[in-house]
This record gives sequence, structure tokens and C-alpha cells, in this order.
Amino acid sequence: MHDDTFDKIKAPWHARLLGRDNVQIPVVRLSGTIEASQKPDRINIANVAPVLKRAFKIKQAPAVAIIINSPGGSPVQSRLVAKYIRDLAAEKDKKVLVFIEDVAASGGYFIACAGDEIIADPSSIVGSIGVISATFGFVDAIEKLGVSRRVYTAGENKSTLDPFLPEDPKDVERLKKLQLDVHEVFKDYVKERRGDKLDLAKDGLFSGEFWTAKSAIEFGLVDALGDLYETLKKRYGKKVKLVKIEEKRGLFSMPRVPFLGGQIGQQSLSDDMLSTLKAQAHWSRFGL
Repeated sequence: MHDDTFDKIKAPWHARLLGRDNVQIPVVRLSGTIEASQKPDRINIANVAPVLKRAFKIKQAPAVAIIINSPGGSPVQSRLVAKYIRDLAAEKDKKVLVFIEDVAASGGYFIACAGDEIIADPSSIVGSIGVISATFGFVDAIEKLGVSRRVYTAGENKSTLDPFLPEDPKDVERLKKLQLDVHEVFKDYVKERRGDKLDLAKDGLFSGEFWTAKSAIEFGLVDALGDLYETLKKRYGKKVKLVKIEEKRGLFSMPRVPFLGGQIGQQSLSDDMLSTLKAQAHWSRFGL
């Protein structure tokens, strides 16, 4: 969507007083992977709370529109953001309309469920209601390099899932238990928010599988197919004003240079590169 579909300027006070003001709908875009990171292109409660709060403060708006484009990430941050949206909606008595762009999968779909309605493009990727953990094993690599690693712990499980040690079935079992607990939280939230809309008889609903919105609507994961502007025009009139709510930046703030956020140094560069590769891996799961 182009910026010219948005209007950041409110009508004059006298026009509002005479009832000639058009309906205004604040629009918040949540785009990126979900993780507790200081990077501005990540979704987490610290980054998005100020923007969401400003959107819900617009008293004359009957609803808040939230655009989601996320392949998922942290289950904790997903829940915190979703809960904050619902808390604001209850406090300000506003409807929440969620619009999915390319993807709302895993944690992205968790946040989407905070909406009273979910609208998506027919080709949007939706679902992936599951939990995944990925790591690497370097045992053979360090042996070939002739490296001897020494690990000392206090606590018999402190070295759980150490990538430089042989995989222990007990560690995998403990990890699986954690995943099942998180998966239950995810499933319970989807059931709570989607209610009778869900077709629980559909196979694979909570298997981690994902679908296009065209198919997901049959599961009850999506309410309607459409896009932001056309949907809001139909509901609130052709002269509806979309008010883009963005993060406030200081007058002299500089754009963030990739890989140079925070302290500049070798550790900063490696952390940024690792975070970027991790984010790309999330997107690539869905062919994006």
C-alpha cells in the first residue's frame, strides 16, 4: 500500500465540531521477526507498545487497524504484544481489525489472533501453530580440528543441549516437554480468541502446518479475504481516513546503519549478522 492512501492530518476543529469530519482509522504496521532485540525492525513489546498506545488514544476512531507481516519468533514476545493489544482494546473500547500481508505464521499468527477480525490476501501465508527449536552439533568438527573442550558445571543439567557435546536423549526429552508446554499456551490462545469460528475437526490444525489464507479461511483461522483500504472503505465510507501511526524519531536522529547498531565492534558486528541470518531463516521457511 502506498503512503498516499494515508492521512496523518486531522480535520480542523470546527469541521469536527459540526460533524463534517470523516471517519479516522489509525493504522499500525507490525512487520519483522518477533524477538527481544533492540533492532528497530523487530517486533517485541518494547518496540511496539508506544506505537500501539498512540493508536488507541485517538478517541474518535471506532477501530484500530493492525497490519501484520511476520513469520514468527519468540513465543513470550508474541504473547506480550497480543495481550497488550487486547488490554488497550478493552480499556479504550475499540474494535481491532487485523490485516495480514505476506505472512502471519507461528508467533505472527498468535498476534493476529488479538484481532476481533482477521482479514488476509488470498495468497497470504497463515498458520504454523506449533513450536520449533533449532541448533547445531559441532562434536565431529572439533574432533577433526583436534580441539579438546573442557566444561565445568555446578548443577547436573547446566550443560543441557550444549552443541559441542554429544546429544543426550534426556536433554531432548526435557526440551520436548518445554515445547509441548509452549504449544499448549499457543493452542489455548487460538481457541480462546477464535472460538466457534474454528473448525476443530480439520486435520492438522495445530500440527505446525501452514496454508494460504484462501485455504485457512475454511479452518476458521481467517475471517475474510481482502485488503486494508477496500475493507475500511466498505465499512466506514469512501472518505475514510487512514492515519498511519509510526515510531517517533528525534529531530536529529540518524537512520540505522546495518550491522552498526549499539556499540561498534567485533562483538556488535557478529551479533547483528547472527540476528540478521536468524531472521532470514524465519522468512525463508515460508518461501519469502
